[in-house]
Amino acid sequence: MNQAVKVARPALNLAIRAWEKTLADRGFSTNLLWIFEENLCFEKKPEAPGGNHIGFQTRFSPVPQEALDIAYEHFCESDARIVCYRLGENKGRSVCILLGDSWFGKKKETDGYVLRNEWGISFQPGQKIEIEEINDMRRWIRRVRRERPLHDVDFCMTLVAVDEIQMHGRVLTPGERYSEAMLGKLRRIFSYAS
Repeated sequence: MNQAVKVARPALNLAIRAWEKTLADRGFSTNLLWIFEENLCFEKKPEAPGGNHIGFQTRFSPVPQEALDIAYEHFCESDARIVCYRLGENKGRSVCILLGDSWFGKKKETDGYVLRNEWGISFQPGQKIEIEEINDMRRWIRRVRRERPLHDVDFCMTLVAVDEIQMHGRVLTPGERYSEAMLGKLRRIFSYAS
């Protein structure tokens, strides 16, 4: 996105209505299920394009109701393009993920994106595919976490970041996150000692 062009971000409900219209125009479900990084499940499957199969789960890391609002507000604080991205369909729902990064500024309509430049938002309705919901803990534990090709969804927000914004008003730095984890461990150690 051209940094010299100022964008006027719409309220989340207006952006969602435009997203639903984009999906409806393509014959996709407007019943939206929003997921985050912790909900993604990449698995090795040689027959899948790129050798990786993408699924999702909400059983092991449920999404708080306010998570989408928090992620959208956080992404709106930057000039980077925001993307509503549809992974596929599951049980009559469009499984969606909110992305935000300047990397999406180079994406065009020929890449399958619907551009709303005045908002600094793009829509990626994706293809008519069924995305699998993973409910097996073993599959979830064995999911691919590293050494896989970069994917658009790697630019999504984590539920951990949503929690940090709720608790601290911002996303913590790695040093702050480490210190907080150490303090938690020390508190547990000292609680056992007393």
